[in-house]
Amino acid sequence: MKQSFAWKNFFQDDKHEAAHFIRTAAEIGYAGVEFLPQEHWQLAKDHGLMLAVIGGHKLNSEGLNRREHFPQVQATILANLGLAVQWGISTLICFSGNREGLDEATGAEITAEHLRQLAPHFEDAGVTLVLELLNSKLVAGRDYMADHTAWGVKVCQMVDSPRVRLLYDIFQMQIMEGDIIRTIQHNHAYIAHYHTAGNPGRNDLDDAQELNYRAIMQAIAETGYDGYIGHEFHPKGDALTALKAAFELCDVKS
Repeated sequence: MKQSFAWKNFFQDDKHEAAHFIRTAAEIGYAGVEFLPQEHWQLAKDHGLMLAVIGGHKLNSEGLNRREHFPQVQATILANLGLAVQWGISTLICFSGNREGLDEATGAEITAEHLRQLAPHFEDAGVTLVLELLNSKLVAGRDYMADHTAWGVKVCQMVDSPRVRLLYDIFQMQIMEGDIIRTIQHNHAYIAHYHTAGNPGRNDLDDAQELNYRAIMQAIAETGYDGYIGHEFHPKGDALTALKAAFELCDVKS
């Protein structure tokens, strides 16, 4: 499996220089980087790191589950799809938006309706649009609709496009529902990207947190998954040391 990391979580410009950080990550074995500022895109490619993921639109209360928000969300996603095609970026992230009183079934129908409109653009481009699963417990005021795997899978089934899938964030789903390995085994066909972080704390994948990442990675590998495992935790100490430890822990074979 390919591994990537979220730039915004690890890079600290007061401690590291961008070129050194990217070069060292590539030397560790990383294949990609996520959410990299555009001014560093060519630098990453020069060092053999793929631009694995960028955001399709911003995470806020207004998402794909409201018709009044869709024109602006669609315009932003399609503009970023153009960048993805230009730069060879494989995946864009999108968000459901908050419930704000909307019932589950109606929210799923509206979200699927909008994703069906976007799907042909992504199919033609050969890029995947992933709906991120997030927790709605730890962030004050967030009542995020795509906060359970079953809801996200239902939306994907309604869209019925190979280019509309889920981003399964292991940390987030441990908070909301647990049962990580079995959930992945049963739903992997609808998952096109994974994120990691230790729980509780959203820190390193170490023995101070409750998730058995070695076993989780082995379960993912056994599904035949060939996409990216993206590390999105906040390191307790030196970022490059944490990235190396995470890479070695998650470097499993199918």
